[in-house]
Amino acid sequence: MTKIKNKFIAVEGVIGVGKTTLAKLLAEKFEAQLILEIVEDNPFLSEFYDDIAGKAFQTQMFFLLSRYRQMKKYFQIDAFQTNIISDYMFMKDSIFADLTLNDAELAMYKALFTILNDKLVQPDLIIYLHADLERIIDRIHYRNRSFEHNIQPEYLSDLTIAYEKYISTHKGCPIIRVDTNNINFTKSSKQFDKLLFDIKKVLQD
Repeated sequence: MTKIKNKFIAVEGVIGVGKTTLAKLLAEKFEAQLILEIVEDNPFLSEFYDDIAGKAFQTQMFFLLSRYRQMKKYFQIDAFQTNIISDYMFMKDSIFADLTLNDAELAMYKALFTILNDKLVQPDLIIYLHADLERIIDRIHYRNRSFEHNIQPEYLSDLTIAYEKYISTHKGCPIIRVDTNNINFTKSSKQFDKLLFDIKKVLQD
């Protein structure tokens, strides 16, 4: 099967589901430019999980502008002559905003989001990773990021529901769903090869 060319693949899913690990593997395999979300730079994130209602707007606006700047940097349309793999899609920002912002904040956010989103290249393919809540919590604990220590299971559950709703109604590009409960792509070449086959088939059909 021939190689894919000049494609943008976004790996998505809730916190701790394995997006970055898979994005790195795919970027290496497809000799692609890798875009990794820079989460730790958000100065509001350390307090967000302790006071979601009080810190949501600042946290979300910082992420919105940060993600836009990062995506814009890599997607100069005339220079888009390579495969690009990202461990997030810009649209994810609105999933989090819908979950955490009040009505007034959300209206202000949506106005800016629409302007920015219209300026960006959209993915050719989304790889949506999902897993059971217990497995996600275990992975978050294992990687032991200080700003994630206070994430509550209820928040992760609500986020999972919000992601599922978005993915089930998304019409912009094909989506490959991957259950990661019992998959470790770094250890199983068979599972990874199967995913590569599916990616190439979708993008070349």
